[in-house]
Amino acid sequence: MAKANAAAAARKRRRMVTLLWIVGIGALVTALIYKEQIALLYILATVSVTALLVIVALADLDGARRDAATPAPFDDAAALADSTTAPAPAARARRR
Repeated sequence: MAKANAAAAARKRRRMVTLLWIVGIGALVTALIYKEQIALLYILATVSVTALLVIVALADLDGARRDAATPAPFDDAAALADSTTAPAPAARARRR
């Protein structure tokens, strides 16, 4: 039970830190708008978007499939988009 309480406390602490960041950044943006410092807002927005792109680029988005040699699972999305009801011939051969 102690582990569950510790995990809940950690989640609550992370949530509080996140909310503080949101309020702080919101106050900063509001102050910059009020002071008419639009140039700083442009710089802040550019740096923020760049940081987000770097985080996404470095993220392990395919963590579930570790082996690069493993083929991707078959997907009938193209057949569904083309209104084709029968799967592709290669898919039929694989299913046998």
